This record gives sequence, structure tokens and C-alpha cells, in this order.
Amino acid sequence: MTEQARSGGRDRERVVVIGHGMVGHRFCERLIELDVDRRFEISVLCEEPRPAYDRVHLSEFFSGRSAEDLALTTPAWYAEHGVTLELGAAAVAIDPAGRSVTTRDGREFCYDHLVLATGSAPFVPPLPGISLPGVFVYRTIEDLEAIRAWARDSKSAAVIGGGLLGLEAAKALLDMRLEAHVVEFAERLMPRQVDDAGGALLRESIEALGVGVHLKSRTECVLGDLRVTGLRITDRPDLEVDMVVVSAGIRPRDELARAAGLAVGERGGIAVDDRLVTSDERVYAIGECALHRGSIYGLVAPGYEMADTLVRRLCGEARVFEGADLSTKLKLLGVDVASFGDAFADTTRSVHVRPVVFEDRLRGVYQKVLVDREAGHVVGGILVGDADAYTTLSDATRRSRSLPERLESWMFPGLSCLGTDVAGLLDDDAQVCSCNNVSVADVRGAISEKQLDSVTEIKSCTRAGTGCGGCLPQLGKILEESLANAGRSLRRDLCEHFVHSRQELYWIVKLGRIESFDQLIARHGSGDGCEICRPAVASILASTWNDFVLRHESIQDTNDRFLANIQRGGTYSVIPRVPGGEITADKLIALGCIAKQFDLSCKITGGQRIDLLGARVDQLPEIWEELVREGFESGHAYGKALRTVKSCVGSTWCRYGVQDSTGFAIEIEQRYRGVRAPHKLKSAVSGCIRECAEAQSKDFGIIATEQGWNLYLGGNGGSSPRHADLFATDLQGAEVIRLIDRFLMFYIQTAKPLQRTARWLEELDGGIAYLRRVIIDDALGICEQLEADMQRLVDSYACEWRLVVEDPARRAEFRHYVADERADDSLRFVRERAQRRPADWPELHTAVPRNLEPRDDTPAEERTSWVHVGAVADVPADGGRAFDHDGVQIAIFHFARRGEWYATENVCPHRRDSVLARGLLGTQGDEAKVACPMHKKTFSLRTGKGLSDPDYSVRTFAVQCRGDEIFVKLPAADSLRQKASCAGVCG
Repeated sequence: MTEQARSGGRDRERVVVIGHGMVGHRFCERLIELDVDRRFEISVLCEEPRPAYDRVHLSEFFSGRSAEDLALTTPAWYAEHGVTLELGAAAVAIDPAGRSVTTRDGREFCYDHLVLATGSAPFVPPLPGISLPGVFVYRTIEDLEAIRAWARDSKSAAVIGGGLLGLEAAKALLDMRLEAHVVEFAERLMPRQVDDAGGALLRESIEALGVGVHLKSRTECVLGDLRVTGLRITDRPDLEVDMVVVSAGIRPRDELARAAGLAVGERGGIAVDDRLVTSDERVYAIGECALHRGSIYGLVAPGYEMADTLVRRLCGEARVFEGADLSTKLKLLGVDVASFGDAFADTTRSVHVRPVVFEDRLRGVYQKVLVDREAGHVVGGILVGDADAYTTLSDATRRSRSLPERLESWMFPGLSCLGTDVAGLLDDDAQVCSCNNVSVADVRGAISEKQLDSVTEIKSCTRAGTGCGGCLPQLGKILEESLANAGRSLRRDLCEHFVHSRQELYWIVKLGRIESFDQLIARHGSGDGCEICRPAVASILASTWNDFVLRHESIQDTNDRFLANIQRGGTYSVIPRVPGGEITADKLIALGCIAKQFDLSCKITGGQRIDLLGARVDQLPEIWEELVREGFESGHAYGKALRTVKSCVGSTWCRYGVQDSTGFAIEIEQRYRGVRAPHKLKSAVSGCIRECAEAQSKDFGIIATEQGWNLYLGGNGGSSPRHADLFATDLQGAEVIRLIDRFLMFYIQTAKPLQRTARWLEELDGGIAYLRRVIIDDALGICEQLEADMQRLVDSYACEWRLVVEDPARRAEFRHYVADERADDSLRFVRERAQRRPADWPELHTAVPRNLEPRDDTPAEERTSWVHVGAVADVPADGGRAFDHDGVQIAIFHFARRGEWYATENVCPHRRDSVLARGLLGTQGDEAKVACPMHKKTFSLRTGKGLSDPDYSVRTFAVQCRGDEIFVKLPAADSLRQKASCAGVCG
């Protein structure tokens, strides 16, 4: 069918979009959605080399999210919807009279409607030295890739600018383990969002993380000759840094409009009216490049609202854009920061505006709510450290709701003692997602009409939660409320194979004396399991019976399967236990000798241990043998178990110490070593209130007092840090251990899969007060049983490395190839800072072609033949192993539960590491699948199709078992190499 026929015989109107950021993409999405008559033909000119991606969560690139993970859609989406997407096609000129746009390569695009979504560019101050190598901006994925590459040879960095993006950059630098500084000209951080008091608390929280904050500081120049060596700031000593990241604000990209004669603001920005029309009736501007009523909006939510308004106008609705609410909720370096309404109305507006302030320096919480006493409603406010009230307060501000009798019922919605029905505040008109303008009614309607039962489904159907993500907790509350009102229960099934929660499965295993996954799924599940339930059940079995984890090797993730942490490239890191961080000189020498013997890189961990990196899978038993011989044992860095108990030197050495923190840390670590839990566990013991071991950031932390020990529970660091709650004070050592026994077992028995103690405690009904009643007062009468359960785990401890070293059959399972003792020859290393590290991943991540059945006209080099692989006994049941086909690695899988054999390429297409054979087997529906051990992407073993990410797939091959021997039908190795090279996945 022709385009003219599809549009009902009318000529289609040509819409050209310049810019393909989040707002430009949202415009395309909405136009495709609302243009039911197919009136418009869309072309997008994208300056960047990749399609639109999520800039709001750009910093997550440093915590493991790839460019593909950040992408707003797949490349196939554009072709599917008839959108012409031109990547790397920078527009250089607009001809309003001729209605055309010219790109850098000389191509011309004619338009009926031109949408400028050119966004903004970082402002780089014209400082001496600003062009030196080592100075970066923080705007695109390419910027972040350059920062990450430079950081490998750097120790410290400074960020110019203490606004939102500057603090995001500081977080990224911390994540890369650099010493970080923030230099801000204003008197406080985030001066546009918080006031002096909020800024002071924010500064304290950020400095506590180790970031140097320099306020009221003007940057004079960047120091260095051939590269950055420092930063000079006014009235302060020079900062010695190896890198500078500039985040000093943004400037609207209005150069195209300015050159075309369109009206622009005095200080920049493409001038638009309420229709979002520029000074040319055929040209529009949206997002950060648009100047509307004298304002430029630097947030994604107003840009989305502009895009929606413009699309509706093009489709015939009489919509106008009257400005946008700049309320926003963020998490910066783990600190909640939110502002809503007119956050500075107490200094800029009527004398009737008065602040209601709550400040808790101990918890790091500051809340200011501004009330217009004459009008009787909230006009704005600021929240730092605790933003749970943001949705309620911002909605009340937006709709001028009358004040409740007690304002604190809005400020502290989690306090049931205030007698307020918080759910009742969320009436249908309330906006729950400001990024996508989704109301409570939209969410409730989708839940009801489409029978949704998860937040993930809500995100997919309504777009709520897909912007900044700040509304996700509220979505969960609305979901629970809606399901309860409809008489439906919230699904807490572990996965499609078990209609039980993890907590229910724990008791089924314990009370039913179930000792294997096969027993459990046969009696209480269905199918063959998956990458979700198999490791969860493995954890339950370990927490209950504490038998050797390799008795259940087929349901273990690769780390537990090989008792070491898989790292980039497919090697493993080995971390021996160093209780309390205390180690003798002889043991330090031994670790150095072992590292040198196996050419392992060494790294001191944050938990006072030594990480030996770069071990091949076949080397692991040999390394462990040497470590065991020197008196070391497994540090369980690979398991959801106790990792470390960090300590300071305490009263043994420190002039401030009041108790022996090192000795107590060693006692604690040796007691709980090997105890498996829903998630990893970390602890620390500080010898005095100065808190050098940072015990309050741990799952359970202990701080010495003159009278004994204070116990803190439910803290964690990481991407969502939480200070632990003070649980009990002035305890003696035996009392501390008894309470920890009870706490850990209660957590193990009741937590969700992969739920840290911090999140578990936050969700626990009654919180820390209820936990005290259970653990201290024994309100449930279960403490004696909890203690007995823990003692059984403690008494049955055995070093897992030693069990492998002393068992020849187990040792033989640690090999890469089928029936072949050779090392994995695909591993590539480079030398850096005098140690070995994996070579960088290639930049291109292209999907692998699907399996192609040979035809009569198949070229000779693609003809297949049956190739002998090895014996059936050489491939582990319900597992896999690699096979070397003349230099090309093939993965062989024996799905014993199904009585089936499969073969695929061993290279995972996501990062091209030869590790797929070590993946976890399972099913999705009736489809057998494998989960890659590196990033958990799943692939059909039958077709090779990507199940979790359709952009990736692997090639599959037929398998036959002839007696006890395995054969795979394969093309010639040269043909496989050629096809893999064409797909960009073969090195």
C-alpha cells in the first residue's frame, strides 16, 4: 500500500525534527500515537551517533548500565513506525522561506512543519587552561566514555559547579573510586532548588561521603602544561587533581534559529508563544532550547508537556502551553532532595507566607513547607534527606488544597499515629508522575481495566515511573490500595514456576524437610525453574541446611557455582577472608607470592581485604590450594552471605578507643562466616563514637561506649545508602551476639529475594519499634528458635574452598572446555599501572545473526557436518561447557531435567565474552533458555532469540547424542568466524 493510499488519498505533511534527545523522541512517540489518520511523515535529524537515550539516568552508565540499557527504544522501532531517523546528521542551516533544512553532509530535507528540539549545551567558562587534556563536560554518553577512559590513570578530580548535574558528576567520580571535589561559586549547593539551611544539610551529607565541597569559590584557571594537574580557586589552596569536569550550567542550542533569522531571547533561547510557535508560523521549539514567557525549562517534565501540547495542536486540538511546574524530586549521592511550588516564597512573596520547618541533624533531614496563612494552602517547599511527603505536598500545592488540621499529617505521611489516611489524600486528580503528567486516576484506571498486578506493568501501560523514577514508591502504594479495593491480592509469587513468595518457600523447605530444588519444584512448583527461582531456592537451602553449595551447583549463579566473583572478560576474582581486617606480615607476604605466581592483580577492598583479580576458571582450585595451605579460607565475596566485618584499631592502639573493636570484629566475623542470606551482609565495629569503621552504614554495626556496645541495624551504602537505626545501647558482648543471632535469622526467614536489610526494615510493618518487640521483648515467642537456628548454621560451617581442594572430582569440574584441560584462549589482557587487567570491551555491540539452516544454494563454506564434542559425562547435568571448534567456541548445554541437549555460540553478544556456557538454565513458558552469567540477558536455547532483550540473539546448532558421545552439527570454523566478524562480535 502506498503512503498516499494509507493517508486516505491526501498528501502527507512533512514534519522534520531537529534534535533527538528525550523531548524530541517524546514528540515522535506522541505524534505516532495520536496521528490516527497518518497525516504526517516524520524525519528526525540526530546530531549524535546513537538514537535517543535516557539522560535523566545518564550517571547509571558508571554503575553498569550500558548505552543499550539507557536507550529509550530499539532501532527497529523507527522503521516499524515509518520514522526516518538520520544519525550523525547535524543540521547546519534552516531556510524558512524555502522550508528546508540542510545537513552537514549537504543533504536537504523539506518540511511543512519544523520542530526544533535542539536542547542545550554545557556552558564552558573561558578560563585559562580550560582546553587542556583532562577537562570534560558531562552531557552525552560519549562524554562519559571519555571520562571513564581518563579516570583509569587518575586519582582525583574536581567538578566546576555544584548544581544538579555537578553533583551527578561527583557521584560518578566517587563510583570510579576517585577523590572528588565540587567547586561552587554560590553560597550553597543546588542554589536554585534549596535554601541555605537545606544546602547546609546537603553539604554535610555529601561531605560525609568523602566529597570535598568548596563553596563561594570562583575558579580562576585550570593548571597544567600537557594535561590537567590542578585547579586554582579564589582564596583557597590549589586543588591537585588529574581531571576537571565542567558543570557550570547550560546554554540553549539556538544557533540554527538565530542564523535563520528567528527571534531569540536576549540571553539566549528560541522565543515561542503559548502555541510553541516561533517567529515563523511553520517552525516550533520545544524543550531546553525554547524560551517561553521569559523562561527556559531545564527539566524533562516541562519538555514532555511541550511535546504533548505541540502534537495535540498539530492533530487539531486547541491546546496551549501555559508554563510548567518546576517541582522535582531527586536523589543526589544517595540523598533525597525535592522542591515544589514556589520554594522561596517566604523571601519573594506576600508577608502572609510563613515557613513550617522540621530539621533533624542526626538523621540528616530538613523539611520546609511554606504556607500562605491568608489563602489557607501550601505554596511551596523544600525537602532534603527525606522526600516521602513529596507527592502529597506537591499535589496539595498544585491544586491549592485547604490545609489539614495538622500540617504534619502531610509532612510525615508514614506516621500512623497522626491518624491520617494517606491513601485518601491521593484522589483521582492528583498527579503521581510529573515527568509524564500521569494522574492517580490514570494509574488506577490502568490497574482496573488491564488487570495489572505489578509496578513494571504500570510503567509499561502508563509511562509513569519511566522518567526520573521518583514516583515509583507511590506507584507501589497505589497498586496495593487498588488491588485491595478490588478484592485482589498483590502477587508476591517468586516467578512463573512458584506461586509462593520467598518467605513462604522458606517455611515450605524448612517444615517440609525439603533438601533439593528438584524436590521443591516437584511438590510445590511447575516447569523447570529459571534464573530467578533457582538461585533463590539455592539461598533458602543454604540458609536452612547449610550443606555444601556445590551439592546444588545446577541452580547456582556463576559466582556461587565457581566460588568466586566473575569479572569482565570471564575471569574471576578471589578474596580470602581477613577477619576484622587484621592480618600478619607472613600472610601478607603469602598473598603477594600467590598473586605473583598466578599473575593476579591486587586491590585493597573497601572492607579491609585483598582482592586477587584475573584468575581463569581452571586456575581457581590451584589458587585456593595455595591459600588454604597458608591458613586462608573463603571470604564469601561471591555469595549472598556475610562479606566483611570492618574494624578500626580500637582501644588496642587508638588514643580515643574505649573497647577492643578489632578483637570483637574478629569474633563476630568468625561466628557468622558462611551464613547465607537473601542478600549480602556487611558489618563493622568501631572502638569509639568517632566511628572510623563506619558501622552505621552496615547491615549491622556495633559502636563502643564506656559501658559496652551500641547495636545499629538496617544500614547500607551503595546506590541507595541508609543510616542504620540505633537498636539497643550499652550491651555486653554476649548480649550483642544474641541479638544479632535473632536479627539475622528473622531477616533470613522473612525477607524478599535479593532484599538488603535496609529495604527489608523499611518495609517491615512497625519498623524498628516492631523489630525491638520481636527481637528484644520476644513478642512472638520465637527468639529461642531463632537462636537455635543460627547456632546450627554456625556449628556446621566448613570452608567451601577447602572442600573443593580436597576433592579430586570437584576440582575436575573447574575447567572451561569439554574434556580439555586447556585454558580459555579467548581471554585478552593489557598492562596498566604495573598490573594486568582485562582488555576493554569493544565499542560496537551488534546483535548476532540467528541460526541459518543450510539450503541447496548455501555456499560450500557454510555446509555443515557433525563434529564430535566429547562424552556425555563431560558436560554437567543442567549446565554447560565450552567446546573448541578450530578456534571458535561453542557452548554445549545438557538440560537434564528436560532430557534435552542444546548448542549455541559461547560468546554472549552483549559484551562478547566467552562465558555463555557458564549460564544458568531455565524455562520461560515452555521455552528452554540460558541466562548469561555476566549481565543476566536470557536467550532461547532453541532459536537463539533474545528473550530479555530482542536486540541480541545467538546462533544455535543441532546436537545429537550417539551412545555416550556428543556431536554438534556445525559449519566450518572459518565460516563461523566470518559471520561473527560481520556481526561485530568476534575478536
